[in-house]
Amino acid sequence: MPSAEQGFFSRYRWLATALAVVVAVVLLASFVSRRDDSIPVRTATTTRGIIRSVISTNGKIEPAQNFEAHAPVATTVKRVLIHEGDHVKKGQLLLQLDDADARSQAARAMAQMKAAQAEVASVQHGGTQEEIYTVDAQLVKARTDRDAAQRNLQAMQSLEQKGAASAGEVREAENALKRADAELNLLQQKQKDRYSQPEVARVEAQKSEAQAAHDAAEDVLAKSNLQAPFDGIVYALAVRQGVFVQAGDLLLQEADLSKVLVRAYVDEPDIGRLSPGDKIEITWDAIPGRIWQATLGAVPSTVKLRGTRNVGEATAIIDNADLKLLPNINVGVTIVTAEHGGALILPREAVHLDDHQPYVYEIEGNELHRRNVQTAVSNLTAVEITGGLQDKAVVAVAAINGKPLRDGSIVRKVP
Repeated sequence: MPSAEQGFFSRYRWLATALAVVVAVVLLASFVSRRDDSIPVRTATTTRGIIRSVISTNGKIEPAQNFEAHAPVATTVKRVLIHEGDHVKKGQLLLQLDDADARSQAARAMAQMKAAQAEVASVQHGGTQEEIYTVDAQLVKARTDRDAAQRNLQAMQSLEQKGAASAGEVREAENALKRADAELNLLQQKQKDRYSQPEVARVEAQKSEAQAAHDAAEDVLAKSNLQAPFDGIVYALAVRQGVFVQAGDLLLQEADLSKVLVRAYVDEPDIGRLSPGDKIEITWDAIPGRIWQATLGAVPSTVKLRGTRNVGEATAIIDNADLKLLPNINVGVTIVTAEHGGALILPREAVHLDDHQPYVYEIEGNELHRRNVQTAVSNLTAVEITGGLQDKAVVAVAAINGKPLRDGSIVRKVP
């Protein structure tokens, strides 16, 4: 008859068998785990392709050739001959302001200028024609009087020697000659240098002032009858017929939009990467998928605060034959600072730095080998390898379990 203990084991034998199997599985897994100490890693393979180093930023479109007309004086808009968006030709009359006051001022300025010119001519020629004739006549009389005084003195001196004239009469004749000489010299000086330097300067200043007034009046007249300075489009019309405008108010804007300028705002750390001739790509959200291309014309010459950014302004001229790019729109700008075709490329995270020396971990078999490499163009995601690796080389990117990678480490590739 079986004992109670034997009955117990008989009843629970299945449970013991199950526990033994579980223990065996755990021990086996632990043994296998202890034997496989390889590092699981993500990998990358060198490939050939195009790599670009770019600066991505924003910019604004401006007319390359722009004309802004402002009111020269406070007046009324007399006629508006165009509409916003019109194509206009060079010399075409666009707008007229009330120029009655300007014409009156121009006429007054012209009269003042002619009077000033007459004054200058009078000074340059020694006076008016009447004054010149008068002085000439006085000179003839003065020379005659001087000659008569000279002859009288000679006669008195001869008579004094004969005892027929007194010394007093001779002195009187000498004084008369001196007076005649003085009168002649005064008239000769008057004919030669009638006007003093301050008087000449005053007359010249009056002429310059009259000329400036006339030029200003003519300028107001010209700006009161606006003509297109070149073929283009009136892209902004700020007034309508009959309104009153103050001096300086904007009237209209015209531009030749077949070529436009993009002003790109480049953050200060990237300015040193720019060079004239760099390729530029322009995008505009209003026309998705369209890319305009140009080359960088001018690099920033200074840094400005724009909002919260310190930026330099780089510019380029863009062909805009279909007139799709409009003045003052905001655009996306990509500046290509370097571009290499057929380059050997790796993901940026696969390349490490040690004291400025780039290196990678190449996988041979299942073992890591550190390779120093030479690099060239790089961007946010990729690096060009110019030395140290061959085509289709397999390198470790990073360990899946976070373990550090070392030269000679045993690894296993994971997808």
